[in-house]
Amino acid sequence: MSDSAKYTSRLAQEEIFGPVLVVIAYDGDDDAVRIANESPYGLSGSVDSADLERAKAVARRIRTGTLAVNGGVWFGPDAPFGGYKQSGLGREMGVAGFEEYLEIKTMAEPA
Repeated sequence: MSDSAKYTSRLAQEEIFGPVLVVIAYDGDDDAVRIANESPYGLSGSVDSADLERAKAVARRIRTGTLAVNGGVWFGPDAPFGGYKQSGLGREMGVAGFEEYLEIKTMAEPA
């Protein structure tokens, strides 16, 4: 399979909700981030490494709403949940989710 076919295959590009694992070879951190960010979606992901600081540096560059680093559990009632790009707008849960239901007003008067 050519490199371009790996990145454009339906399994690599769509949000498939099920027991599916897609594995794509990469050449270094920059290439891995490029491949991850090529998807039009960005709901969640995971970065694992023996070097925690390296994993966090890579995770910061990935355009996804939630991301586990070395098996970290990101899901909780106080943690905002939502995606980037075509994975949706806004957030659920946490303060960010609560703020979705607020209307904010700015008022000004002469000084």
